Amino acid sequence: MAKQDRLENKVVWITGASSGIGKAIAVECAARGAEVILMARRFEELENVRASLANPERHLSISADITDESQVRHAYEQILEKKGRIDWLLNNAGLSQRALISETTMQTERAIMEIDYFSQVFLTKLVLPTFLKQKSGRIAYVSSVAGLLGTQYRASYSAAKSAIHMWANSLRAEVADEGIGVSVIFPGFIKTNVSVNALNGEGKAQGYDNEATANGLEAEDFARQSVKALMKGKEYIVIGGSKEKMGVIISRLSPSMLYGVIRKTKVK
Repeated sequence: MAKQDRLENKVVWITGASSGIGKAIAVECAARGAEVILMARRFEELENVRASLANPERHLSISADITDESQVRHAYEQILEKKGRIDWLLNNAGLSQRALISETTMQTERAIMEIDYFSQVFLTKLVLPTFLKQKSGRIAYVSSVAGLLGTQYRASYSAAKSAIHMWANSLRAEVADEGIGVSVIFPGFIKTNVSVNALNGEGKAQGYDNEATANGLEAEDFARQSVKALMKGKEYIVIGGSKEKMGVIISRLSPSMLYGVIRKTKVK
């Protein structure tokens, strides 16, 4: 691997790192020489991921609930104590939805917004002083193509993913002269447990996969493309199949055409 393709000695903090996209990104970053901070609720799962990474002794597993501000603050303190700096913050932890608006309780609406928006805002605000002091770093958010398009059964999820995108746009403008990069990644259908864990209207996990996700892009392919784009400093990163990419293009050229297409599409 060429030197310009390496992340040698960069400290990369990844939330939602125990499985799926987060785990795949951790593997990719470690292979490129990064020191990876793995964070999620399940410590044993994090340790399994850490053991699978290149040079496992260089990496750190931290168990924390992303919605618990005291736990997240303690994680941040641990990282600074043990690593001294943070170079990349990858806000990946998230929760999807598979329910009609009419079936979704307000408690479920708030639960999705708490994880997919507020927790990421808090974590960014927590870490931002370190980036400003360093005059360097990159903050990335894993949004979703659903956050650009908005489809049936994903209203709350689409809204939260759109919200973090817009918030990131404002952040990017505010820190542009401080040496800090801000990127937003928009995955299409990726082969993970996102559909299995997605909330139904009552706030319980759906418990089964959807065809589109089951036939989606492999998480490892997504991770390679994501890390490569982040290393190039790209700010708007769409990764997925041809249908998702075409939907994003149509959304920018002709929103009314997109709305018509979505109405006719079976997306659950």
